[in-house]
Amino acid sequence: MKQDYSHTELVRILASLTDEEQMSKLLQDFLTPQELEDLVLRWEIIKLLHTGMPQREISKQLGVAIGTVSRGARELKYGHNGFVELLNKMETEAKA
Repeated sequence: MKQDYSHTELVRILASLTDEEQMSKLLQDFLTPQELEDLVLRWEIIKLLHTGMPQREISKQLGVAIGTVSRGARELKYGHNGFVELLNKMETEAKA
C-alpha cells in the first residue's frame, strides 16, 4: 500500500529560507546532481518560453528534446500558475 505523503511541511521549510547559501545546501542535499541540473534546465526552458521564444528554437538552443520543451509549455499554460506568478514577480522587481 502506497503511503500518502503531504508536501506541506516541505513547502513550509522552503518558504522559510531566506539565505541563498542555506537554500543551495538544502537543494544539494535533497537532490542528486542530475536532478538539480534537470531542475535548472527546466527553469531555463520556462524563462525562454515566457519570453515568447518558439519551442523549436528553445529545443535547439538548449539541446533538449522538443517534448521536454512542450512539457514546460503545458505547465505554463495549464499548471498551477506558480511559474507565471514567479516570473511576473521577478519582472516587477527588475523594473523597480
